[in-house]
Parts: sequence; C-alpha cells; structure tokens
Amino acid sequence: MKLFAGLGNPGAKYAGNRHNIGFMAVDRIAGDHGFAPWRAKFQGQVTEGRLGLEKIILLKPATFMNLSGQSIGEAMRFYKLTSEDVVVFHDELDLAPGKVRVKHGGGHAGHNGLRSTHQHISPDYARVRLGIGHPGHKDRVSGYVLGDFAKADQDWLDDVLRGVSDGAADLAAGDDAGFMNAVARRVVPQRPKPAPKPQPSAPEAPEAAPEPPASPLDRLKAHFSRR
Repeated sequence: MKLFAGLGNPGAKYAGNRHNIGFMAVDRIAGDHGFAPWRAKFQGQVTEGRLGLEKIILLKPATFMNLSGQSIGEAMRFYKLTSEDVVVFHDELDLAPGKVRVKHGGGHAGHNGLRSTHQHISPDYARVRLGIGHPGHKDRVSGYVLGDFAKADQDWLDDVLRGVSDGAADLAAGDDAGFMNAVARRVVPQRPKPAPKPQPSAPEAPEAAPEPPASPLDRLKAHFSRR
C-alpha cells in the first residue's frame, strides 16, 4: 500500500493556483483510474483505489499548505505505513514549467508544505516535483504561487497532469524511470518518423538515333543487289 499526497490549499479561491498543482495531480489520477468518491478524513479529503497491483490512498490535506504534514502524518499512521511508503506531489519553483522530477529524501528547499511534512513524518519520503517556474525575484514568490495558472499555461499543464496519471502505476510500483517516460511521452510527444526517401530509378536506355535516308547511289546498289 502507498499513500500519494497532493499539496495545495483547500477551497475554490485557491483551486487554480500554481501552489495547488499537487491537488490537481491527485485529482487527475483519481478521475482517470476509477478511484472511489472523495470523503473527509485525516484533516483532508481521501479516496482509495488501485494502480496496477498496488492499493493506493490519495490524500489532499485540508489543513492549508503550512500544516500539510499533520494530515499526511495522521493518514500514514492510521494505515501503519512508513515515510518510505509516502509520495508527495508538489509545485517546484526551481523547475521550468512543464518539467517533472522524482526525488527521494533531501531538504525542503523552503517549501512550507514540505517543511511541515518533514516535521511530521521525517524527510525520508518520495516527492514528485512539478515545475511551475520562478517569477524572477524572491519578493514575488508568494504572489506568484498563489496566483492562478495563465491561459497560456493550460496546454503544458494538461500534458503534465495526463503524463503523471499515465505513469502513476509505474510510480506506485517503484519504477521511477517508467513514470518519467510516461510523463515525457505526453510533454515531449514522439516525432513521426520521416518518410523513406524514394530510390532513384534505373536510367532509361537512350533511344536509337534514326538512320539517315539512303543516298541515290545506295538505292542504285540495292536495286542491282536484288537482281
């Protein structure tokens, strides 16, 4: 059994925020893979289903971002899981929009949702880092992450979420490479193979030059040769 937790802030006000891409990811997985309806539990919203051979708990903490670890820790302990059974989906300022990376352990890099999760379950969990880009200056970060994705972002965002859902079973099985390949197939579609170049045809034989007309002397010789 694995616990997949998406990070975000609850409520319609925040639904389209860049900070809520973690919620968007687990919502897409739940919808695409036929999970049960969401229900309130563990200070959040939870649903259950299967990805491949693994039973998966999907969780969206309703504690707001800064206290995400409370909800994740409660769910983890209820199901008697360890931190190594947990995968957290979150926005990542240090990755360009559309980039996705898997990371195991390490620091929280100032992300408040990860900081809280570290405090409640330890740093020894997996993260799916969903790139949203950086606004360019640290003073603009708060307004940027709490701002909605622009219309121009919708195509790449949809590709990323579809790719995450496509590869979710690989992620559940511990196949990080398979997961990343599934994302890449959506984000960087395979180019069609070029059509084979036509083979040059064999040159045609030149037409024989027409024979010149017979001269009067030749006609005379031909006349006597037939006698």
